[in-house]
Formats: sequence, structure tokens, C-alpha cells
Amino acid sequence: MYHEKPGIENTEKTIKIVLKYAREHGIRDIIIASTTGYTAEHMLNNAPEGEFNIIVVTHNTGFGEEDIQTFPDQLRKRLIDHGIKVLTGTMVLRSLGTAIREMTGYSEQDLIANTLRMFSQGIKVCVEMAAMAADCGLVPFDDVIAIAGTGKGADTACLIKANSSNRFFKIKVKEILIKPKEF
Repeated sequence: MYHEKPGIENTEKTIKIVLKYAREHGIRDIIIASTTGYTAEHMLNNAPEGEFNIIVVTHNTGFGEEDIQTFPDQLRKRLIDHGIKVLTGTMVLRSLGTAIREMTGYSEQDLIANTLRMFSQGIKVCVEMAAMAADCGLVPFDDVIAIAGTGKGADTACLIKANSSNRFFKIKVKEILIKPKEF
């Protein structure tokens, strides 16, 4: 399926498509990107408690401003209270790539990230989150659904065979469930 355009207005539809697909295909693990809590809030309101292993992936502390975490503490607590895990960690393709680029002017991670962005920004984030969640032992090295977006909200979802970041090229995008036509 395609959204006509990327953006926050696709969040509700994307989450409903993912939950339906997960039920129909027996996928239990769902990873979802959320920077400010908007997308996590929608997942919390749509997914029945305990039906899925849901992992919300936030930006690392200091992503935008030094020592600032943009994901709300109160929402983090509510999610955890409802059995949803929250992962705040280093973004596999951004942080290391940024550090190397600042020192050398070039980064292999930039090449990988930009190649994934040829499909869409959301696809890049979905793959990255699958590695992050696998690194932390929050999902199996098996089929998971990852949800991300272009800027704010969720407009992309993929079925991914997860693996750890040190085995990044064993991660497989098996199916793109939904993404924007334009990005």
C-alpha cells in the first residue's frame, strides 16, 4: 500500500495496517519510532495490552540539543506500565557515521543510510531500529514489523528479519507493508 504523501497524518492508518497484518501473519514483535511521543501515543491507544511485544525507539539523549531528551518522561512511564518497552539508544547509522564524518569528512554509514533512503526515510529508520532492538535483546533475530516515518508521525512499515548491528547485512527487508509514494 502507498500513502499519497509522507507525513504525520498517516500515523493512525499505518498503525492499523500494521496491527491487522501482525495478527493475520502471527507476528508478535513490533518496533516503532517515536521522537516526541506522538506515534507512541497512537500505538498505546490502538494496540491491546499484552497482545504484542512492542518496542518504542526514541532518539538518543543529546540528539538535537546537548543533554536534552525529547521523549516525555510521563509517557515513557505510561508505556512501560502498559507493557510497552522503550529503547533510548545510539542510532546505528547516524551516530557513528556523524562521528567519523566529523573527523574524516567521509562515512561508510552515510553511504548505507543514503542507499536505504532511496526507498524512503522511513525504510532507513525501520532497518536501523531492527538492529538497535536486536542489539538490546528486545526482539528475536527473526521476523519483526518496524514502523517509522518521514519527519513526524508514522507513514512507513516493513516486515524485517532482524539481526544485530554487527551483522547488519544479515538484516533483510522481507516486505514493505506501506510507505509514501512521494518522499
